[in-house]
Amino acid sequence: MVERKGIGHPDTIIDGVMEEVSKALCKEYLEEYGKILHHNVDKGLVIGGATRVDWGGGEVLKPIEIILTGRATDEVNGKKIPTETIALRAAKQYLKRNVRHLEMDDNVIFDTKLAAGSKDLVEVFLRGPEIPMANDTSFGVGFAPFSETEKITLKTEELLNTKEYQAKRPAVGEDVKIMAVREKDVIHVTVAAAMVSRHLNHLEEYMELKKKVREDVLANAKKLTDKQVEVYVNTGDDPDHASVYLTYTGTSAEMGDDGSVGRGNRCNGLITPMRPMSLEAPAGKNPVNHVGKIYNVLANEIAFDIVKLYPEIIECNVSLLSQIGKPIDQPKNAGVQLIVEEKDKSEEMKNKVNYIVDGWLEDVTSITTKIVEGEARIY
Repeated sequence: MVERKGIGHPDTIIDGVMEEVSKALCKEYLEEYGKILHHNVDKGLVIGGATRVDWGGGEVLKPIEIILTGRATDEVNGKKIPTETIALRAAKQYLKRNVRHLEMDDNVIFDTKLAAGSKDLVEVFLRGPEIPMANDTSFGVGFAPFSETEKITLKTEELLNTKEYQAKRPAVGEDVKIMAVREKDVIHVTVAAAMVSRHLNHLEEYMELKKKVREDVLANAKKLTDKQVEVYVNTGDDPDHASVYLTYTGTSAEMGDDGSVGRGNRCNGLITPMRPMSLEAPAGKNPVNHVGKIYNVLANEIAFDIVKLYPEIIECNVSLLSQIGKPIDQPKNAGVQLIVEEKDKSEEMKNKVNYIVDGWLEDVTSITTKIVEGEARIY
């Protein structure tokens, strides 16, 4: 079983918004002080609104509310930092880029509640060692490679949310949730796609669009597997009673569906209950010493690096455990589990894999740069 909540799903919206706020704060801190200062803005919330939807249009009756919360350093040596202004600007820019039918002035209300961070933590970050000390006792996990079912789940959502696909099928909104399950040699893919009313004039157009989406998803999946694939789109529809998944803005947040940081995709972009998985909510956490974020990104980087370098490895699971107050390049435990094609090569692979793990840990601060520059997947 594999799931992915698309970028327009309320849980992913708030993950994306709060991560964008963290990145904006990081860049402001770096520009002003040459260092990223303490912040954890990982407690955001989407409160669903209300709409009236008709074929060809509709209206927003109650705007979506987005609450930005957390802690952020807002003063250094008597100089104030406009953290709430930075956060609000970053949140609006993110939504404009990623949920194209939301109108910022009319459809969304923002409530910014960033509190100041502890003054002693400001000092720690300003005068901290070259290798940061872990702020928590926590763990991160990762695995590679993705199975065919996992690849299909990820690539289906990514396909439906590309700019090219949105231009081709503008009535498909960004709120796309994919749930896939493999039963022996058959992969079943269920797609929930919020359709946008302004691009559909009647039920027949909607039903035709569902058919096209199914064909598109199936064709894309066939590039990733030789197994039989069954695709189902908006299975909750009841066309006989004209009850279908029709939205005004392309996200279910418009009609009372709420979202909270950490309830959606893990750092690899998927929800994978049959694989190693952390319950950490990484979006918005500081990327300097918050091991709940850094170690989950790092574990996935290590796992994919290992299978890329050694194709004879069928499966690789990585786990990293920190201790609060210890350097993040010295985890309490770093574990790697391998399944290899030939069992007698397991010991031979051990030293090679250890070398990769040690190399990543020596360069652990590069993860911070990757996160700030948007080069690491967080959700």
